Amino acid sequence: MLRKKEILTAVAALGCAIGIGFIMQNSESAQAFYGPTEIERPEDMPELKGASAANALLNVQEITLTSAEFETGIELPQPDAEVMTVSTQPSALTEPQMYGAAEATPSPACDITASARPVAAAMVDLNMQAACLPNERVTVHHNGMIFTVTTSDAGEISLRVPALAQEAVFILAFTNGEGAVAQTTVEELADFDRSVLQWKGNTGFQIHAREFGADYGSDGHLWDGAPGEIADAVTGSGGVLTRHGDMQAADPLLAEVYSFPKAHNARSGSIALSVETEVTEANCGLEIEAQSLEIQPDGSIKTQNLILPVPDCDAEGSFLVLNNLLQDLKVAGR
Repeated sequence: MLRKKEILTAVAALGCAIGIGFIMQNSESAQAFYGPTEIERPEDMPELKGASAANALLNVQEITLTSAEFETGIELPQPDAEVMTVSTQPSALTEPQMYGAAEATPSPACDITASARPVAAAMVDLNMQAACLPNERVTVHHNGMIFTVTTSDAGEISLRVPALAQEAVFILAFTNGEGAVAQTTVEELADFDRSVLQWKGNTGFQIHAREFGADYGSDGHLWDGAPGEIADAVTGSGGVLTRHGDMQAADPLLAEVYSFPKAHNARSGSIALSVETEVTEANCGLEIEAQSLEIQPDGSIKTQNLILPVPDCDAEGSFLVLNNLLQDLKVAGR
């Protein structure tokens, strides 16, 4: 990515973390979600106040990585007995309250069905049919990852989603609690490194992956503007970045996933992973939150939470760079 503005480097105070809620930490909801654990907050940040895009390398240190374990507060559809036997990590992102909006009410005769099928690069083709619920918000839950989509005019969705578990269970929930469950086995997952960043709303978060020493804007630098191809991940020639969620929906929940084919790659070296966000009119002067999910060698999910204070609006156009939220990948060539 060609930068026309200075980059603000943010160095995080790390904490081992499980779960996140996209809520303000000082709210009553935050108390219920985060529990009694107290999170250190920046009380006074002179280096952020009045920060100008002309300032070089503003050192943003008052970001917080937090840990908590809590219920989601989301009413999910009940899966059948077979699916219930599969252990998945509950999502930690809360569904936004849609005050004043009428809940979708399917007719008694309406069937809601979903199916999941493994495809190349440890991805899953996920489909749902709900003819009586056209143009409705659906929240997709999978092993801690969560994002929102909207059904078509025919009440359908068709998605390609990176798997985060070999026994992959997907829960698709409407705002009224109706929904469906789909399950499949993704045997190829062990062949891939996979990192997830998820957030709510227009915060500007992005994953940047610089493969094997690639510079910004060069081949091997993957980000939302140059995400790579799934075909590269299949052949082992490079990683791929995918984004999930409907940005046009109200208060969307969004996720970005970086996948690298460790089992088919011929190169050795490291992949630098960072999380970045541009200071914009939509986020300047606010605290924004995100969550990372990383698949560990034993198949478990490592989760970290981020609370990031964004500089004031006179720093608009600059970038915050967080190098410690996602772990760099060490790759051994095959």
